[in-house]
Amino acid sequence: MSDLEDLSPGFKDALMSRMQEASPFWSLLGMELVDVKKGWAKIRLPFDRKLTNANGVVHGAAIFAPADAAGGLALIGLVDKDEYISTIEMKINYLKPFDSGEIFIEGKIIHKGANTAIGDAEVKDAQGNLIAKSLATYIIMKKNG
Repeated sequence: MSDLEDLSPGFKDALMSRMQEASPFWSLLGMELVDVKKGWAKIRLPFDRKLTNANGVVHGAAIFAPADAAGGLALIGLVDKDEYISTIEMKINYLKPFDSGEIFIEGKIIHKGANTAIGDAEVKDAQGNLIAKSLATYIIMKKNG
């Protein structure tokens, strides 16, 4: 990721602490922001029995959420301070079950226009095996006032 531009240190520190401390949903799932740059983000999700479905593997929704978040956080560093983003469409392909250890989700922005952006995320286990792959569309809007 050395070819990607770093966020300003203050902004990066604020994002890193905010996502860990101020997001109840992140805490509920156990998601952790590992790193973030302009156009790229990495999230960690450790296995937890509370995330499993009746088959004993992590529920697809618990994998979908950090994939969405990774793309959104990758985009945050590319928008202006008077803009905010929201996911408007996303698809994910599940390739392998996740039933132990941890997964890492790397999101990157593959296209950014004036009003929309496309984010791609890869979900891998600690051995680098691809667990899932997603593609999302984000809308970029101006904040009111």
